[in-house]
This record gives sequence, structure tokens and C-alpha cells, in this order.
Amino acid sequence: MSDLAAKQWYVVQTRPHSENTAAAHLQRQGFNIYIPRYLKRRRHARRVETVAAPLFPGYLFVAIDLAVQRWRSIHSTVGVARLVCNGEQPAEVPPGVVASLKSGEDDRGLIQLERTFPFRSGDKVRVLDGVFAACLGLFHGVTDGQRVAILLDMLGRKVRVVLDAGTVEAA
Repeated sequence: MSDLAAKQWYVVQTRPHSENTAAAHLQRQGFNIYIPRYLKRRRHARRVETVAAPLFPGYLFVAIDLAVQRWRSIHSTVGVARLVCNGEQPAEVPPGVVASLKSGEDDRGLIQLERTFPFRSGDKVRVLDGVFAACLGLFHGVTDGQRVAILLDMLGRKVRVVLDAGTVEAA
């Protein structure tokens, strides 16, 4: 098999929630794969947990040397829906895309996403969930990138409350 420098990156569409299964089977066949991941906050059963999730759910990157490797076997790999193609040939990922994604990873191999909020200080927001559901307040700021501070009018005065960023929307 040739080295990674002679290979080009392509995109594989996986079956739903089968990125890891497809990756394991492709690696067993000798393909180099890359699944960019980021930290995602997931809420389930009154718990909020942070888990590593695929940046592009349902897709992964595979490095192939079309002249040497038997790339058509990808179509029948467990967990794979299809290799993204232009006609009969696999569609190449533009040069530098995968390298750019890898350069954005931290020491744990996770891509750090900058979180921007569509609110400015003083904008009216509505709380969607939790104890303060349906309350209106004023956006005050961002605390740690995952949580926002809002000012709620309670008992005739403004009270600062810190909530999960996903629980507020523009009013």
C-alpha cells in the first residue's frame, strides 16, 4: 500500500449513527479514516452531559489511492451507505480541507468550535426550559461559552440568572 501522501481524501456517507462502525470496518480493510469530532452538550433524562459527537453526523473522510486500493469495496462495507461520487468516480475533497479540520483540534483530538450568540447586551430573550420557562429577560452576557447570563425582573428588581445557552431564544 502507498503512503498517505499519495492518497486523496474522499467522503463516505454512513448509515444513521454508524460512523464508528463504518470507521472500524474501513480501517480493517486498510483505509485511513478521519471523523472530526467536537464536544456536544446532550440533555437526557434530566441530565446534561458533554459527549464527543461527529462534526458532520452521517459522514466521515477516507484517504484512498485510487490507483492501488480496491475502493469499490467501500460501498459494501458494514455501516457505509455509500461513497460520495461524481458519476462513477469518487468525489475528491478539496485539498487542505481535512488538514484545516485537523489543525483546529485540541490535544484530545476534538475540534474547538467558537460559539457566537445572536444577542447583544440588553436584547430581550425568552427562557424556553427549566424553572424560568416562558419568562422574559434581558441578555446580560456569556459566562463560559456554554452558559448565558440574563436579567429577569423578579419582585420589582432585576435578578441575574445563569442558564444553559440552548434554553434561551430571542423574544
